[in-house]
Amino acid sequence: MNRLLILGTAFAALFVTPALAQEPNKLLNASYDIAREIFAAENEAFIKSHPGVIIDQSHAGTSKQARSIVEGLEADVVTFNQVTDVEFLVKQGFVSADWQKEFPNNASPFYSFPSFLVRAGNPKNIKDWSDLARDDVHAVFPNPKTSGNARYTYLAAYAWAKEAYGGDEEKIEAFITKIFDNVPVFDTGGRAATTTFVERETGDVLITFEAETRSIVKQYGADKVESVIPSVSLLAEFPVAVVDKVAKKHGSEVLAKSYLDFLYSEDGQRIAAEFGHRVHNDKVVSEFKDEFPEIRLVNVDDVFGGWSKIQTEHFSSGGTLDKLYGSR
Repeated sequence: MNRLLILGTAFAALFVTPALAQEPNKLLNASYDIAREIFAAENEAFIKSHPGVIIDQSHAGTSKQARSIVEGLEADVVTFNQVTDVEFLVKQGFVSADWQKEFPNNASPFYSFPSFLVRAGNPKNIKDWSDLARDDVHAVFPNPKTSGNARYTYLAAYAWAKEAYGGDEEKIEAFITKIFDNVPVFDTGGRAATTTFVERETGDVLITFEAETRSIVKQYGADKVESVIPSVSLLAEFPVAVVDKVAKKHGSEVLAKSYLDFLYSEDGQRIAAEFGHRVHNDKVVSEFKDEFPEIRLVNVDDVFGGWSKIQTEHFSSGGTLDKLYGSR
């Protein structure tokens, strides 16, 4: 009887084991607040070459997303807009320390920069960062405490001021404080700020990524809003990473890497460009060269000494952002 039971169990295992060995067919991508449309398109294209795969999305400010993952959001991959939020996951043991070496361009498949969106005709004649500190200009952007989008706005304005005021910290901080004072409402994320500006018609200028300004003009029409490219802005990379701790738990490591690899493919890059992002693929860059005006971009390494230094000096508790943002 025991021998028959063992043989029966082994025979049944022939049918059970292959099913258990199947690769998972589902991923959760935790992304930034204004990335809904681009990843809806990226996911649809990826699934065409991976039939049966399901890609679920979660969207919020990336700092909030990073904290949510540590608190239990089981995201297999992240597609963020701020390196510091991925580094937070590294420190918490969720992402590999060498994550930027796992994909090209420091694990950033596409990029953008803080840009302006104004009312049609630009009635306040807003052209550059200096205009944001004028008494008659009300700027709209989300809370830099909760939004990576807004942190780039803060850093881009700071970078402009460092040049304009020759590194005079007192003048720089007065300039940033004035911009904060001119913001009528701080939403928690970029998409909410867009709603405040476009649909509630609050403020004179929206500061957000160029990709978002291009999308808004397409959606609402040039008769309502128009984009303005400032004289200089800050390179905003969009880092991606496999959340190793979660992916290992789900057994989704291979699928997760394939998904992020797709963002670097010609098809993935073309979709990103169609949604207003600047990309690295030479063929796609050539196809879209007439749609993206030239701009001088500075980067965090040259201006601020890198993300680690930014985190310590600007974004840590009691840092410069806390000092200038105050109790708003």
